[in-house]
Amino acid sequence: MDFLPTEIEMYVEAHTQQESEVLKELNRDTNANVLTPRMLSGHLQGQVLAMLSKMIRPKIILEIGTYTGYSAICLAQGLEPGGVLHTIDINEELEDMIKKYFHKAGLENIIKLHIGNATKIIPAMAGPYDIVFIDADKENYSNYYDLVFDNVRKGGYIIADNVLWSGNVIKPENEMDEETKALVSYSKKVHADGRVENVLLPVRDGLMIARKK
Repeated sequence: MDFLPTEIEMYVEAHTQQESEVLKELNRDTNANVLTPRMLSGHLQGQVLAMLSKMIRPKIILEIGTYTGYSAICLAQGLEPGGVLHTIDINEELEDMIKKYFHKAGLENIIKLHIGNATKIIPAMAGPYDIVFIDADKENYSNYYDLVFDNVRKGGYIIADNVLWSGNVIKPENEMDEETKALVSYSKKVHADGRVENVLLPVRDGLMIARKK
C-alpha cells in the first residue's frame, strides 16, 4: 500500500491539511484497539475525500463500508446544509465505537448508520446520490456499482477505494487471489462503461473515481 518513498510521503502529509482532533483520536483508537487498522482511510486519503466532497457540495452521500467511521466523517465535511450521509457496515461489533465518534464530531444527526448486508439494504434506499463511496468487501464491488448506478444523479460520482490493492492488481492473473481479481474486474468494468468518465488516482491504495455523464 505504501507506493511512495517514505520521505515523499512524509513531505506530502506535512503539506496537507492536518487531521481534526476527533480524527486524530479515532485514528489512534482504531490502531490501538481494532483488527486490521490498515483499513482506516487515514490522514492523506481522508483529506482527499473531504476536499472532493467540499468541491462537489453533495446533498446525499452513500458510503458502503463504514469500518470505524473515519471516511464518513471526512466525506460529511462537504455536505450542503440539510444534507445527509448514509453509511452501511455489516460489523455490528463496531457500532458503539462508530456512533461515539460521530457524536464527538457533531455529526450524529447528519450521518445515518445502517448495520447489515449492503446488498439487501441498498435496494430499499432512495437517492439521488451525489457521491457513492465504495470501501467494503472487494468481491462485491461490481455488484455495488450496479445496485447504486441508477440512483446516482447525472454529474454524480462513484468513488471506489483499494483499487490498486497494494500493487497486487498488476500480478499475473494466475497469481491473483479472488479479491484481487474482483478489483481488476471492477476497474475494467468502470473503464469500459460509456455512461461515465473515470480516473484512477494512485492515492494511498488507489481511488477509482467515476463521474456519471
